[in-house]
Amino acid sequence: MPGFSFDSVLFLCVANSARSQMAEGLARAVFGSAVRVQSAGSAPSRVNPLAIEALAEVGLDLAGHHSKAVDTIDPATVDLVITLCAEEVCPVFLGGAARLHWPLTDPDRKHEDLTHAERLHHFRVARDQIRGRLEVLAALRDVPPGPAPVEFHASVRVPDLAAAARFYTWLLATTPSAWTHRYVTFVSAALRLNLVVLVSDGQTLHQDTLYHLGVDVGSRAAVLDAQRRAEAAGWPIEKSARTTWRGTPLHELWLRDPGGNLVEIYARLTDAELAEMPADQAPVFLEGPA
Repeated sequence: MPGFSFDSVLFLCVANSARSQMAEGLARAVFGSAVRVQSAGSAPSRVNPLAIEALAEVGLDLAGHHSKAVDTIDPATVDLVITLCAEEVCPVFLGGAARLHWPLTDPDRKHEDLTHAERLHHFRVARDQIRGRLEVLAALRDVPPGPAPVEFHASVRVPDLAAAARFYTWLLATTPSAWTHRYVTFVSAALRLNLVVLVSDGQTLHQDTLYHLGVDVGSRAAVLDAQRRAEAAGWPIEKSARTTWRGTPLHELWLRDPGGNLVEIYARLTDAELAEMPADQAPVFLEGPA
């Protein structure tokens, strides 16, 4: 299953003073009671007052925290380890936990002659970087099962269509499968990629034709299954699963991602399915068992 499955996380840096302490405080706010959060270091010292100040600015209290040695952490209590060292040697943690490395420069800048405000700025930067990464990690925790893609469709806009055609032929090591005066299409079986290069000529591009993202899932049943999975996951459905014959005949489902981009989940028709094309080529909404 894609994403991350964990119920406990341990943040590590050398002194357990700044980065890992801020990560612990921020993670408690992000995950709440759903995840057990700990932090530790290989040479624990004290919680840096600037870490306390930086988190107080966002309503989080580190005043009751204290630095802990990594060897005091029971490996059985940790599902995921995240190391935050950049220029230092990160602590070693024994056990079978999954591991991520987020290298962040020590915000304390001990060897630099800085004012309090300048030093606090570095803690704010580290705080915001950690919080942004944690928000992504939280979004990736326990992602529900999705479709099984067999090909990816993407589109890019370019100012010079001919120059782009030459470049992507070189980059993808494949000759375009088709082109017009407005677009060039590449199909790479090796990369499982369908790439459309579109000229940026100021004319309107219709997202539900060429300018969109897409995933081929292989069959009508898989498109229907993708719709059920999308509904269960709460993803917005732009157009329900249907069969279209105009242009490239497809079974297709249109979703909208959290940023508003349209995403097509599709499957090409078999010869038998093509033979069922109605005379008016009107789309037919899909239904039935997946």
